[in-house]
Amino acid sequence: MNKTIRGSILAAAVSAAAIFAPACATEGAVGRPITGLQAASYSGLIPPTPGWNMQIGYAHYSGDIGGEREIPIGGVTSVGLTGTFDMLTLTGLYIWDTGEGRWNFASMATIPFIDVEADADVRLGPITGTRSDSDSGLFDAFFAPVIASYHIDQLRHVSLSLYIYAPTGDYEAGRLANPSLNNWTFSPTVGYTQLFQKGTLEWSTTTAVDIYTENEATDYQNGAVFRVDSLLVKRFGNGWGIGGVGGWIEQIEDDDSALADRLDGFKGHSLALGPIATYAKKWDGGQVEFSARWLKEFDVENRLKGDPFMLSASITF
Repeated sequence: MNKTIRGSILAAAVSAAAIFAPACATEGAVGRPITGLQAASYSGLIPPTPGWNMQIGYAHYSGDIGGEREIPIGGVTSVGLTGTFDMLTLTGLYIWDTGEGRWNFASMATIPFIDVEADADVRLGPITGTRSDSDSGLFDAFFAPVIASYHIDQLRHVSLSLYIYAPTGDYEAGRLANPSLNNWTFSPTVGYTQLFQKGTLEWSTTTAVDIYTENEATDYQNGAVFRVDSLLVKRFGNGWGIGGVGGWIEQIEDDDSALADRLDGFKGHSLALGPIATYAKKWDGGQVEFSARWLKEFDVENRLKGDPFMLSASITF
């Protein structure tokens, strides 16, 4: 298995669940997924070569939702919201020693750190006022106990996994900016990879449903969210790759709380498109691959609207 594919599977494991938000459609008008950031290179492919892979990733998102919309956040109601989020992730992935065959397996875990800033006109009963808030620290860690990849043939691959997000960050009801969503989230995920032109042209798609437990601090239950993220990348012999990336988020259940009921379930929706670039550098026994993407969100409803950006570096040993 060439090192470009082996190195990219770590980015796939992380990007397939590259999710960050304040403890704030879904509560706070963001939820866990950011449109298009879950698109992952080789999302359907776990290679047979066993060993450890490490990745460091950085994601930035700045968005807003207009003042004509009421938004549930932290147990209060805001009228309009602007949020800026920066997240650093440290990830380890281990490919199991299962040898050549139709199936290969891996496990991964991510420790994320987040910096959150939020501004809103907040309504608490009859009182309305402008508030700003910020916080930083450990965000909600996530892991996939098993990522199973089935090789249809050398060019077509499918992966099955369950990503689990734990409420490991701090949370305080009533705050605009919290480094946690204060719930467990379970994301059954399917990845598919199709290779063309002797493997130099890749199309990968990741599909998932995010299922949230209740935020007990605010009695707010986010509805399930369906998402599809896809990329097309052409790689060249000099190590560079260029292509496009897109995402679609569609909330398929109403939120459940007194605030959500008043807002007709507060279902969210968004689309995003943008470019992606990669660069891989190999050496004896290893490789590093860099990836950068920028997207423009559009057709957004009951979610923040902005321009997501993500940069990652994956190291293969």
